[in-house]
Amino acid sequence: MSDSTRRPTRRDFLRGKALLEAVRGAVNEAIGSGATGAEPELELLRVSRYAMGTTFSICMPAAAGGAVDVATAALDLIEELENRLTVYHDRSEVARVNRAAAGQAVPVSAELYELLEQSLALYRQTDGAFDVAIGSVIHAWGFVHGPRRVPDAGELADAMSRSGSRWVALDRERRTVRFLKDGVQLNFGSIGKGYALDRAAWRIRTLAGELPVLLQGGASSVLAVGSPAADGWRVGIANPLDPKRRLVTVSLRNEALGTASNLIRFVDDRGRRYGHVLDPRTGWPAEGLLQASVIAPDAATADALATALLVMGREAAEAFCARHPELSAILVWSDGEVTTGSERLELCALGPVSRESLDFNC
Repeated sequence: MSDSTRRPTRRDFLRGKALLEAVRGAVNEAIGSGATGAEPELELLRVSRYAMGTTFSICMPAAAGGAVDVATAALDLIEELENRLTVYHDRSEVARVNRAAAGQAVPVSAELYELLEQSLALYRQTDGAFDVAIGSVIHAWGFVHGPRRVPDAGELADAMSRSGSRWVALDRERRTVRFLKDGVQLNFGSIGKGYALDRAAWRIRTLAGELPVLLQGGASSVLAVGSPAADGWRVGIANPLDPKRRLVTVSLRNEALGTASNLIRFVDDRGRRYGHVLDPRTGWPAEGLLQASVIAPDAATADALATALLVMGREAAEAFCARHPELSAILVWSDGEVTTGSERLELCALGPVSRESLDFNC
């Protein structure tokens, strides 16, 4: 049987080849909860694979040389990064660091060191609203291995005492990381998908040069390289109260979109719902905003700052964006307590993307 007629194997499914789509005409593919747009004459190819608890997709010109192999190689890299960064099994590089770094400086890979440096810079930039060293607090809430629960005051205080990037020391010359206190735990859940998209885009450039490519990690992370259309890639942002509906559509070109919401994973306790996005400064779930989206030059920054703005709340987020005019943000909140689904959403657009330039669907 020739390669062109053989049935897809289980390996093909696992590596994404059986999820390949060649799309001709005006592309209106769902990207998470959004959509892309392209010039009618351009044929695009979309390859997808499950990783990091979500579906990663790469959309690129079908006419590019070896397009399927290039996209598959980028997805392979995402899978490699998942195996380095995950905290869901004890064989990953991050799990090894979490076990050993309190007693000694631990050598790490170039990829993990780069991500740690970027994460610590964002920690300082946001005054601690973004922090990858709060694994102990995440565990206290049961958001890794469960069961999900509201920790008692003593448990939370103990977890907080062992959390924070102030306890993380890097040595660039030796490329090592060391924890200055026992019990510190790294968790890259709020930046890992974006970093994976940045690295996947790098691999595509090294293999195929400069191409218009849209990379997506679930509903929360998108990276647009170039554009097949004059007005950029059209990408939707979900309504946080109804994720199947689009709230806003934005155009992206050589920039990334990250979205953080506190309505996806949660703990219900005594009639109250607690979201999974935790404020590293208090150990409690972020309150005030329902959702924050950030447009930034790279996907890791967009993901991290979306989380940080959600944690900051509206006023502090607006002040942060005023100090960083290179960023755009879209903040969403409700006019009342989110209980019945009849609440009216409020939102504001900050930075270079103005409210007038957005396509609202509400």
